[in-house]
Amino acid sequence: MSLEKITKISGRGVCVPGDEIDTDRIIPARFMKCVTFDGLGEYLFYDVRKNEDGSDKQHPLNEERFKGATILFSGVNFGCGSSREHAPQALYRYGFRGIVAQSFAEIFFGNCTTLGIPCFCATKEDIDTIAAAIDENPELEIALDVENERIHFGDQSVTAVVRETARKALVEGRWDPIGDLQEAKEQISEVAAKLPYMAQG
Repeated sequence: MSLEKITKISGRGVCVPGDEIDTDRIIPARFMKCVTFDGLGEYLFYDVRKNEDGSDKQHPLNEERFKGATILFSGVNFGCGSSREHAPQALYRYGFRGIVAQSFAEIFFGNCTTLGIPCFCATKEDIDTIAAAIDENPELEIALDVENERIHFGDQSVTAVVRETARKALVEGRWDPIGDLQEAKEQISEVAAKLPYMAQG
């Protein structure tokens, strides 16, 4: 059974500016000591959002007007650094369902895709234009069109690219390899039964 087909993501946006935002900034390593990923969203961007006493620093995610945003905008090489899966998990648990940046780190991009989070690449100019529109109206509805590789906001739209293999997997509902394995479990069992070493006790 295929997964949900992700053809469009709609919601409000927030811009977290900066280039080379690495996975340790997205989710500091000390919060990775967990059995499940539940609750990781609480620690998203923790060290740049919180003071040592837990009070808020100045950060877009701490601004009331951006509460509930589900689409994140950022800069170059987003998600670089270590390959920790906890970073996209923290973004997902926080509530983000789509990310737009100038470029993405390879492993981070793959980890996002297997969570069903589309990662769009757009130009700096277009991201700046959308960020300005969001700043002016935080309630602005944004639509990420995965199928047609467009971002719609207000009465404007821009082109934004989703890598073809990821785009195809998302729109066809085949973005999680585990889902493919579950769907093919009968064929896998048939092949396994024919392997001599699998029959050995």
